[in-house]
Formats: sequence, C-alpha cells, structure tokens
Amino acid sequence: MKVIQHTAETLHTALVSNSHDLAQVYSKYTQAERRLLEEGFRSGQPGSLFPPITVHSDSDWIAAHPEEPQDFESFYRDPYRRTPDAHHNTIYIQTIGSFGEVGALTDQYVEWLRDYCQAFFYGLSVKLLPAVPVSETGCSFRVNSNSHNLQIRTGDLLRFLANKKPKDAFCIVGITMIDLYPEDSWNFVFGQASLSMGMGVFSFARYDDNFYSRSYAGRLKKRLQPRQGDYSVFEGYYTPPITSTLLLRSCKTMTHEIGHMFGIRHCQWLNCIMQGSNHLEESDRRPLDFCPICLHKIHVSVGFKIAQRYKALLQWMEEGQSGTSGPVKASASHPATHFPKPTQAFHTSKLWLRRCLDILEKEEL
Repeated sequence: MKVIQHTAETLHTALVSNSHDLAQVYSKYTQAERRLLEEGFRSGQPGSLFPPITVHSDSDWIAAHPEEPQDFESFYRDPYRRTPDAHHNTIYIQTIGSFGEVGALTDQYVEWLRDYCQAFFYGLSVKLLPAVPVSETGCSFRVNSNSHNLQIRTGDLLRFLANKKPKDAFCIVGITMIDLYPEDSWNFVFGQASLSMGMGVFSFARYDDNFYSRSYAGRLKKRLQPRQGDYSVFEGYYTPPITSTLLLRSCKTMTHEIGHMFGIRHCQWLNCIMQGSNHLEESDRRPLDFCPICLHKIHVSVGFKIAQRYKALLQWMEEGQSGTSGPVKASASHPATHFPKPTQAFHTSKLWLRRCLDILEKEEL
C-alpha cells in the first residue's frame, strides 16, 4: 500500500493559493471554519479528520489514470466551470426503469436520495422528475455476453435527458438500477456525463453485493437475444434489495458525479468523496464528504455556512433510521406507507460529522 502524503505547505497552497485575490476569498470564512479547513494540514497525524489518500494496487484510479491535480486556484480560474445562478439553481433527478417491486418503498428510496442530495449541496434546490420506464427513453439495449444481464445504452439516455432538462436546471442526472454500456465494444460503464451540458446518467446495478457472483438474480436464465424496441424484457426485471450498503453507495456515486458538474475534478490531495475509483472496493474506501480543498470549491460555487450543511447531513442520517442493515421491509410498526431509513452503514460518517461540528461550534462560543 502506498500513502500519498503532501506537506502542510503544499496543502496550504492548494487550499488558499498564493494569489492575493484568492487569499481574500479565503479570508471570508469565519475563524471556526478556517480552523476546520486547516485540519487538512494535519493529515497523517493521529486523530486527523482528513487522512491522506492510500493506493492499494496498480488497479486503483490514481495509479491507472494519472491526472494533473486541481488546486483551488486552477478550479476558480477555470473559464469553463459551471456555477449555479438565480435562473439555474435546481438539481433534477430522473429515475429510469424500476427501482424495486414494492411501489411505496421505491418511492421512499428515491426520496431518501433526493433529501440526501439536498443536504449535501446545501443551498440548492433538488427536485425529482416523474419516473419513466425504459421504453419511454427509446434507448438501445442488449444482454451482456459475459455477465448475462440486461444493459441500456448511455448515449441514448443522455439524449433523452437533454430533451427533459427543465429551463431552471443547474443539472439533470438520470439514475437507474439497470446496468449501462456506452458502446458495443465496452463491457459496461458505471455512468457517463456531459459536464458542459450539465447532465449525466448513473447506474447502481453493480452495487448489489451479489452482482459478480453466478447466483446474481439479474442474470438471465435463458440465452435471450431481445429484439430492439421490444421493452417487455424489462417488465419485472430484477432490481437489488434496498439495504443500508446500497443506500450508502448510491449516495456516494450521485454526489461524486454531481460534484463533477461544478467543474471539480478527481481529488488527489486528501481522502475525499471526489477521488476517482476504478472498482467497487476502491469506491467503498472513499469517505462520504469533501476534503477541505474540494469543500472550498463547492462553497465558493454555492455559498453556505459549513456548520449548517453538516447539521443537515447529520439530521438526514439520524431521522427515521432503522435498527437493521438488511433489506428494508414493511412491518406492523412500519406500514407500507413509511419505511425506516437504513443508515447503519453511515455510522462512521455520523461520528465524523459530529467531530467537525465540535470544532465549528466550540469556536463560536
């Protein structure tokens, strides 16, 4: 395992910049907020809130995809980055295809994702568009020759989203439980985006713990060769059970990809939600939130009190939580109109948020 450890001086330059005008931008934070952000300079020390990045194998993102690190200054001065304004300040989420057999639970799951996104991008509005079946997108589809599961084509979905994008949208993201592919020569893709147009589509299908096993329920039993345009093959097609782990992974993917819509590139400074990931094990190692450098980027784009944002995230994790990490089901105490939120997998993040708030609130006293 390799640890990417930057010096405090390097991290200070990446966060604040040596430019006078950007130092003025940084000076607008409260003393408490600066103290929190500068916790990143202690990366690698015992008890640090912001650990360094670790590379576990050559297949990890940083090893496999060398990129130029993006500090705050290069982000801020990027002429192509997109920023919400008074007329484009809403994030829209479009669900595509089934998200489960139980209608009420499906609706609840998507609401959980919307509410999490609302807290994460605190200060922006997040709205759900009416769910659409695969057939409404008019997309091409296939059966993967290796994993024998259904896949839908990302380029067609992006064209569909471009036509659905409301005028007040900062961005529109399509989410689906069906596996994706970008073109015939590719095996699969987790998602695809057009950052300049503010839209993307992402799949949670491979976040099922059993996806890569032969017992995966989404594998078609027969060697079907569905006819293009015959979307009946998607009727009753398998969707993963809604578990705490699936909810956690879905929240990570959605917020990471929307983060790119603001012009934030893959983080190479500290352990961060904006790190790239090549595989599920690497994605699971990522934290749920921004490092100080990427937090500074989203803050200058949206504008919020850091403590208020953390409180909103903590409230989401603590409201309506369940006591089990297994699949969510209706019961006598939780009828089909209300399901407990499975947030057990968020426990580490809850503890982290409380530590951050301790720093912010002690300074305010």
